[in-house]
Amino acid sequence: MINTSISLGKARLSVKTQTLAALAAIVAAVALPQVFHVMGAASGLGTALGEAFLPMHLPIILVGLLAGAYAGAAAGLVSPLISFALTGMPSAAMLPFMMVELCIYGLIAGLLRNVKMNTLLKVLISQLAGRFVRAAVIIFAVYVLKNTPINPAMIFTSVYKGIFGLALQWALIPLIIYRVENGNEN
Repeated sequence: MINTSISLGKARLSVKTQTLAALAAIVAAVALPQVFHVMGAASGLGTALGEAFLPMHLPIILVGLLAGAYAGAAAGLVSPLISFALTGMPSAAMLPFMMVELCIYGLIAGLLRNVKMNTLLKVLISQLAGRFVRAAVIIFAVYVLKNTPINPAMIFTSVYKGIFGLALQWALIPLIIYRVENGNEN
């Protein structure tokens, strides 16, 4: 019999479990932005709520921390592509940058899964790594490839616009991780 489990320190997760976790994260990363866009449309704010609360980011960082680097990176890479195919969002111009950014979020969160440190710090490191790599890819596309309509100033404005989403991740992800890790003790 072939052993299909991967040892991740905290718990041995089977490939099936990691795959199911990644699929759940993809569904959440596609569905949550739609909820925010509907609320934005109903309130007259358009896509501003999605830009402010970063609903796609939360499930990707969460799955990385819970299921590991493979699940996190795969969900992060695929979620924007599926969302674009189903909803047209993110825009075609933003799609490759979102794919890279979310892949890095999931990858770094997954790599930090077994590291002994505060969950909030893991979230912060994942966020910084994702934003840094996204900024590098945007700068490369604008200045080296010279074939993108993206303005490099959006690197800074996206952080400013998304501060509520970052704070939401700081609050919710550690609580969810704590609940999952300590849920069996109650």
